[in-house]
This record gives sequence, C-alpha cells and structure tokens, in this order.
Amino acid sequence: MEKQNHPLAEVFGHLPSDFSTKAQRFRKNRLCPFNNKVPNCTKDKAKDPLGVCSVMHEGEPTITCPIRFREDWLITEDAAAFFFSEETAWTSLTEVRLPDADGKSAGNIDIALVAYDQNGRVFDFGSLEIQAVYISGNVRDPFAHYMQDAQTNYNMNWRNEPNYPRPDFLSSSRKRLAPQLMFKGGILHQWKKKMAVALDSHFFNTLPVLDEVRKEEADMAWLIYDLVLSDKNSSYKLEKTKVVYTKFTEALNTITRPKVGDFQDFMKVLQTKVDEKLESPPVNRIIDSPI
Repeated sequence: MEKQNHPLAEVFGHLPSDFSTKAQRFRKNRLCPFNNKVPNCTKDKAKDPLGVCSVMHEGEPTITCPIRFREDWLITEDAAAFFFSEETAWTSLTEVRLPDADGKSAGNIDIALVAYDQNGRVFDFGSLEIQAVYISGNVRDPFAHYMQDAQTNYNMNWRNEPNYPRPDFLSSSRKRLAPQLMFKGGILHQWKKKMAVALDSHFFNTLPVLDEVRKEEADMAWLIYDLVLSDKNSSYKLEKTKVVYTKFTEALNTITRPKVGDFQDFMKVLQTKVDEKLESPPVNRIIDSPI
C-alpha cells in the first residue's frame, strides 16, 4: 500500500479506501464486525461512535479499540490453549465483575474463560485481559472529516493539522495496564488462577524486557498480535505474532518499576531552582495598621 498522510488505519472494520458494498454498508450503519456486544460500534459514544479500530504508527496499524481483538474470537482460543488441557470443554463470558475481600468491585474481567465438566459444572477458569492503546491527540476530527465524504477524503492529507493523533504507549501501560495487573491480577494470583493479556506487538515492544519461562512454569501469558494485510490487500486480519510466558509477580514488578534517573542531575535541578529563588528580590508587603 502507498503511504498515507492521515492516521486512520481502519474505520468500522474496513480500510478507508475500501468502497465495496459491504464496507459502505458498515460505514452507513455504524456497524462493528468484531463481535461487539451489539451489532453497532459503541466506542466513545453510542449515538455517535468513534469508529476507528486502529491508527497508523510508523507506517503500520496499531490497535486502539479493545473490541478489535475479538476478530473470529482468536484470542479466546489462544488463551484457552494456555489455561486448559486440549480436551477441556470451555466457554467464554465477557465483562465479569471481580470482587475484592469487601465485596467491592476490583474491576471487570474482560473475558473469563470457564472450564466445565460433562454435567456443566464449572471447575476452573482463567482471565483474559485486552489492552488496546490510548491515543494522544485528536482522532475524532479526521474521522469526522473522512465520514463527511469518504470517497473524496479517503486520501486526505492530515499531517499539518493540530493535535495529530498518535498511539500513547506510555500512558497505556502506566494508566491502564499496570493498574489492571495490580488490582485484578493481584486477586487472581492469590487465587492461583492463570492470566493472559492480549495486546498488539507495537505496544508490547514498548514494555520493559520480561523474564520468560517455559509454558509449564508460567502463570501468565502475553498474547501478541499484529494486523496483517490480507492477500488481496483489501483488509487487515488479526494474526498472532508470538506468545511470551512469564511469572506474574516478576512481570508485575518489571512493568511497575520506574526507570531511575541520575541522582546528581536531579540535585542540579534543585540547586538551580534554589539559586533562582535566592537571587529574586524580596517581596515587600505593607501591613495594614490594626488601629
């Protein structure tokens, strides 16, 4: 594909340049092709959804909508292969509330994979978390401009517009991924239940290097995906790139441990600020007479 000058990689599940009958129907009716809880896209606003599934980052698509990972339910199959033995019967449940010791919510499990016996009795489960990427900048404006006239604007040049949208990997890990692991993951780990995280390779590559272990030793799996152009270059398909197996505690410690800066550099900053304050003229104030 030729390089594009706007951030939209997928709109309602289709390339911006796709004007097939199906693609136009999905845009017209604001439909989601990736197993949303309802037929329509509900991202951002149910009545005026932001139908951007992925944005371009360094010439490749990066997933910004968690529902995008549900294509063909590949992620549940991959997670089940980590959680259960091959012959296990299982099903999946979405948005399951996870309580803490006080009965308060520690958040929802994105997808709970539940194993059951021949009588339908649940005997095991695993937690699958989906981590899409936050966007820095304004993606609503180029999306709205495109939707005004898709056939005219599909090749628009948005490079010089203010607040050009880009993936914000740092915020995604600090504000979303780390808290998810600490709160939901902490409970699951205490229960000795396995956890899997689905994310795209661009996001995973920004994380600190994790210590890998063998699948049999792991209690956590990182399911890493990419969007790959189909053979006809007509759409992107979700494909698993690799699986990284880790121990939960070690992975959490690695991700939440900050990179420590140089102590002397910070002391110089403090010294500079103190020097500026001491060199400033005193503030003379007139005290009102109490009489």
